Amino acid sequence: MDFDSLFKSQIDALKAEGNYRIFADLERRRGAFPQAGCHRDGGVGNVTVWCSNDYLAMGQHPAVVQAMVDTVQACGTGAGGTRNIGGNTVHHRALEAELADLHGKERALLFTSGYVSNWAALSTLGARIPNAVIFSDAGNHASMIEGIRHSRADKVLWAHNDWRDLDRKLHAVGERPKIVAFESVYSMDGDIAPIREIVEVCEAHGALSYIDEVHAVGMYGPRGGGVSEERGLAHRIDLIEGTLGKAFGVVGGYITGSDALCDFIRSFASGFIFTTALPPAVAAAATASIRHLKSSGTERAAQKAAVALVRAKLDHAGIPHMANDSHIIPVMIGDPVKCRMISDILMEDWGIYVQPINYPTVPKGTERLRITPGPNHSDADIDRLVAALGALWKRCAISHAVA
Repeated sequence: MDFDSLFKSQIDALKAEGNYRIFADLERRRGAFPQAGCHRDGGVGNVTVWCSNDYLAMGQHPAVVQAMVDTVQACGTGAGGTRNIGGNTVHHRALEAELADLHGKERALLFTSGYVSNWAALSTLGARIPNAVIFSDAGNHASMIEGIRHSRADKVLWAHNDWRDLDRKLHAVGERPKIVAFESVYSMDGDIAPIREIVEVCEAHGALSYIDEVHAVGMYGPRGGGVSEERGLAHRIDLIEGTLGKAFGVVGGYITGSDALCDFIRSFASGFIFTTALPPAVAAAATASIRHLKSSGTERAAQKAAVALVRAKLDHAGIPHMANDSHIIPVMIGDPVKCRMISDILMEDWGIYVQPINYPTVPKGTERLRITPGPNHSDADIDRLVAALGALWKRCAISHAVA
């Protein structure tokens, strides 16, 4: 069989649909973010990044950078193996203690990414709790879906953010062990779950509550513990999962919960047991970032102000964006080809980088630009973004109605 021809034909079909992904070749510059270099056509241009998940620019923070540099100088680069064999260090243990404290839990467990922490935790819980049923919000991230699938446990989908539907479906399975998996902030629409109602339903049915806070940690709550902290609910949630690669500005994932729960995942999750540990310098940098955001609200306040200003100016310009209570601004386009085209023109003509979000990340017909204002975006940056979008809306004949 000519495998390359098969591969090429499917890639060509993806391109024809407008869903082929093209990566920008960016160079982040310490101290200049959200400005970055963009390498193309043999040269380097300047762009303003408007779609980063480094929401608070903590990847540029002097204390975080210095912690990583100091630890590389002291320990070298890699961890030396899995946590079990040679990769367990004082820096990993310090970070886990910091995370457990952040969420008010007995213990935390590190993973190499938020994707892996979701995949490993859910697959282990579903596989090793006898006769378990996992109840998954219909809007859950691919990492959660893959973990549930890999567990081979029975799965029940409940309507997105519909706690009444969850209640009915939990009741229908009777006395079987139940795991309820959902997110706090959903990354594409930016909507926030009714966490209190979901937790109360879980408690009424004796279900284990599992919340993904990856787009909320660092961003919400007085210490950056996420929406569950902001709403005073963290102590009522069994497992809180998060990432170090978004608002904390580094890389890695984690879970927090009771000592028994975390030890259970540590002891049985293949995604933890057989994976090389995060480098000590990464762990040290993440610890510095978390400690800073526990005591500083400056970054969160500046970020919220930038979000409010962008939304107000988009409204004034008649640019459609999806309403939500989070920091994520989806600007709706509804066509994959136009979405790609607008992204390319923004980069080439305006020096604005916003990656198009197309299928399968979002359903077909809901293609969008996902804008994430940060604390370092200036008023001039915001004015330029809105002016560019206004010009392109007329040029590309995009509807001014919110999808």
